[in-house]
This record gives sequence, C-alpha cells and structure tokens, in this order.
Amino acid sequence: VTLVESGGGSVQAGDSLRLSCTASGDIGSTYTVGWFRQAPGKEREFVAYIRWSDGTFNYSESTKGRFTISRDTLKWGRQNMYLQMNSLEPEDTAVYFCAASRKYYSGTEAYNFNYWGQGTSVTVSS
Repeated sequence: VTLVESGGGSVQAGDSLRLSCTASGDIGSTYTVGWFRQAPGKEREFVAYIRWSDGTFNYSESTKGRFTISRDTLKWGRQNMYLQMNSLEPEDTAVYFCAASRKYYSGTEAYNFNYWGQGTSVTVSS
C-alpha cells in the first residue's frame, strides 16, 4: 500500500486547508485510514480516522468540530481520503501524515497503523 499526501501549506489563523491522501496498491488489505500529525519537538499524535467500508470516523478532542475527514470510492485502483481543516490555529502547525491500518478496530494509536505516507507540512501563523 502506498500513501501520498498533498495539500499542505502556510496559512493564517482562522483559515482553512484541505489535505488529500491517495492510496494505491493492496488497498483491500486495509480497513481504516487516518491522519496523524507531528509538531516540532513533539511526539506524533492522532488527528482523525475513517473506515473505508462504512465511513465510521473518530476525531481527537483538539480537532473535533473543526476538522472533517472523508473518503471517496475506489476507482482505477486508487482511493482518496481527505481532511478538511477549518478555523486553523497556530497549535495545528505540524507535519501531517496519512496512515492505513490492516485492523478493523485500529483505535487511535500509531502502532496500529501499518502504512504511512511521507507527510505534508502545515504552518498556521497568528
């Protein structure tokens, strides 16, 4: 499974960004895809996940109500997942990683996710 993120950038506080993750390869071996982020000097933290099959989702407390995760249907061997980020805050500054899990119940722990993208950088200025 290969994951490629896009859509990062530099914005002002209160602005919006939409991140995309394109999955290819043996997508059928995965059940859940999600986003994690890592700010400078901090550990990687969970942002949100969504299940390919039924769209079940979960958010971290810090992003709930501001971020929306979604996915589209499999087409031509690729499937996309998105993270719409609204009302961005300087605390959202981080590298955002797309990840996929072979577990149906992946939870929010990074160690349950088997495949990772290279990350896309988001910088929010006050």
